[in-house]
Amino acid sequence: MDYQLELDWNDFLQRYWQKRPVIIKRAFRDFVDPLSPDELAGLAMEAEVDSRLVSHDDGVWQVNHGPFASYDQLGDHNWSLLVQAVDHWHEPSAALMQPFRRLPDWRIDDLMISFSVPGGGVGPHLDQYDVFIIQGQGRRHWRVGDKIPLKQHCPHPDLLQVEPFEAIIDEQMEPGDMLYIPPGFPHEGYALENALNYSVGFRAPSSRELVSGFADYVLAQELGGQRYSDPAIPSRDDPAHILPAEVDALRAMMMALMQQPDQFNQWFGEFISQSRHELDLAPPEPPYQAGEIYDLLNQGESLFRVGGLRVLRVGDDSYVNGEKIVTPHRAAAAALAARYDISREQLGDALEDPSFLALLAGLINSGYWYFKN
Repeated sequence: MDYQLELDWNDFLQRYWQKRPVIIKRAFRDFVDPLSPDELAGLAMEAEVDSRLVSHDDGVWQVNHGPFASYDQLGDHNWSLLVQAVDHWHEPSAALMQPFRRLPDWRIDDLMISFSVPGGGVGPHLDQYDVFIIQGQGRRHWRVGDKIPLKQHCPHPDLLQVEPFEAIIDEQMEPGDMLYIPPGFPHEGYALENALNYSVGFRAPSSRELVSGFADYVLAQELGGQRYSDPAIPSRDDPAHILPAEVDALRAMMMALMQQPDQFNQWFGEFISQSRHELDLAPPEPPYQAGEIYDLLNQGESLFRVGGLRVLRVGDDSYVNGEKIVTPHRAAAAALAARYDISREQLGDALEDPSFLALLAGLINSGYWYFKN
C-alpha cells in the first residue's frame, strides 16, 4: 500500500512541530488498515514482540505484558491491546512509516498499533516525544490539554498517568484522521467502538542517555587515557579547597573527549543506528555468495531492507544497526541508507569491486537486506 499523507510539511513544521498539537482531518484519504485486529492479536502472541494489554474497571487499572496465549477472558469494553514496533514484523504496516520521512530518519522510532474496544484506552498521560496518531477503523474520542505542570501518579506500577486536565482539543477521530502531539502535552483517547490506531513515535534521547552511551564508547575504545596534571600547582592555606581553576581543568579534560569530531561522529552513528526493539531477522540458508548477489542485481532483482532496520549517515559515513559500513564506496553506502529498496542502478560501480560485494554479502547474510524472490 502506498500511503499518501496530505500535509503541507513546511506549514506544519513552522506552526505546529514541537509547538502545539493539531488534528488533521482526512490526512489519509480512503485510508485502508494494513492489518486486521486478529493479525495484531497474533503478533502479540509472539515472544519476540513487545506487547501489553491495558484494562480498567471501576477505576481499577490492570496492565499485562505479552506474549499472550489467549484473549478469551476479555470482555467487550474497557481494554486495549498495544503492540510496539509493528513495522519490524509486518511489512504492509511498515509502509505507514514512509510518509513521515520528510522528517529525519534518526528521529523516527517505531510504529505502535493499538486495538481498543469501546471505553478502551490507557488513561490521561504525557509523552516525552513527538507522536503522530492515525485513526484506522472505528472512531476514537481524543482530548489534549495544554503544556502546563501536572501531577503524575501510578494507578498501576506499569502505568503512569496525570491528573485531570482542561482540553484544548476535544474531538472524535474517524478513519484517515491524524492527531499530532508534541512532547509534554497531556492527552487521553478512548475508543467509541472497536478501533485501530497507528502511532508513529519519534526518538528524543535525554542527556543522561547520551552521556551514558558516550561513556560506554570511551571505555570500549579505550579512549581518555590522559591523566590530570598540574605542574604549576599553587600551595594553599586550606588543603581541602579545590580551586576553581582545577575544576575547570578537570571539566576541560572531559569535554576534550567529546570535541574530537571523528570519534564523536563514530560514536553517535553507532549509538543512534541501534534499534530499541527486536528485528525480524531471517539470515538466508544457505548464505548468499558474492557472485550470486552480483548476478541477481544485474538480472534486475532488487534488495529490500528488513522492517525497522536503522541505516543512518553521519557526515560521509553510514551506519547500520550499531555498526559502521566500512567501504570507500560512500555513495553506494549512502544509497543503502537513503532507500528501502536498492537496485543495481543505485549501487553503481561499487558492484564491480569484490570488496564491496563481500560487504554486501555480509549485510544480506545477516538478514538486514533480502531478495523477495
